[in-house]
Amino acid sequence: MDSFGTVVSKKRREKLISQKELAASIKKEDGSAISPQYLNDIERDRRNPPPEYIIKQLAQKLELSEDLLFFLAGKLPENLRDDYSEEQVEAAMKAFRKKLKEVP
Repeated sequence: MDSFGTVVSKKRREKLISQKELAASIKKEDGSAISPQYLNDIERDRRNPPPEYIIKQLAQKLELSEDLLFFLAGKLPENLRDDYSEEQVEAAMKAFRKKLKEVP
């Protein structure tokens, strides 16, 4: 499976969007745009995957699944970080692994 950065890069190029254009449309918490260099670093996996709010924007702008991007980033979305028991987490991971083996 491709890395987070590779998936973002491939989809951006598939949609014929430049790094500069995409970077200008992705906003940091202060409302300013991310830099094209930051996006370049993400696409080349030179940085850790970005924070949740940037992952969500990338998913929306590139028409990618948030779930896929969170998985590739090795992160759980905030809405899945509620209080769960160890048993619930273990059961969910077991079901996840089983399902991955079933899908071709």
